[in-house]
Amino acid sequence: MNGGAQGTPDYQQRVRDSFARQGLLATFAAELTSIEPGAIEIEVPFSPGLTQQDDFFHAGVAISILDSACGYAAFTLMAPGMRVLTVELKVNLLAPAVGDFLRARGEVVRPGRNLTVCRGDAYAVSGGGSKHVATILATMTGIAEANAG
Repeated sequence: MNGGAQGTPDYQQRVRDSFARQGLLATFAAELTSIEPGAIEIEVPFSPGLTQQDDFFHAGVAISILDSACGYAAFTLMAPGMRVLTVELKVNLLAPAVGDFLRARGEVVRPGRNLTVCRGDAYAVSGGGSKHVATILATMTGIAEANAG
């Protein structure tokens, strides 16, 4: 879906640096597994601390990594000096998230000067198989970084 988009200069390092500052994703032990212009993958290993009452991954975990994957997909196409924020999202939870880890892939559907539309899918992965557990449609905006001073 990224349609051969070109990343901005140093987009991979900018994504890695920003990701390293994500407290929630660190709590989840999340990892960036793929960084491409307009597309990001994030994985979270199963942990009892990330479950709901039935021992499934909590929906909040899936939603958070989908939101982050979409945000970082948009961020790869933004000019240096910009930050990304979510302005809207819609999630469909499709099945209980049971697996060894969750994988979320976010992709830019349409980049824009003010708003970027993204979509993403999350899968619960166990052994050699995976199950589609959630889909997101999200809108991102870029804002200029505040000058330090």
